[in-house]
Amino acid sequence: MPSSKNYKRDYKQEYKTAKKRGEVGSGSKGDNASRKRARRKLEKEGKVRKGDGKDVAHKNGNPSDNRKGNLKAQARSKNRSYRRTKSAGKKNPRD
Repeated sequence: MPSSKNYKRDYKQEYKTAKKRGEVGSGSKGDNASRKRARRKLEKEGKVRKGDGKDVAHKNGNPSDNRKGNLKAQARSKNRSYRRTKSAGKKNPRD
């Protein structure tokens, strides 16, 4: 909501800021921006590389929490599967 009656948004500046954050451009979507920022952090640290079959996982399960201590490299198969119960059924990890 605008702060004053004659307020006008500076769309060029908003776009520049979003692009700097990695939220727009080169096929990136806003909903994927947080995930991509997390991956770039671990790539800079040398923990993951493109095409290495690893995902960036969040230790506390909150994908919006991209603090350095909350990120880890994990095998793609481990990160994308559900935990299994003894009866071989799927159990939602958030239950």
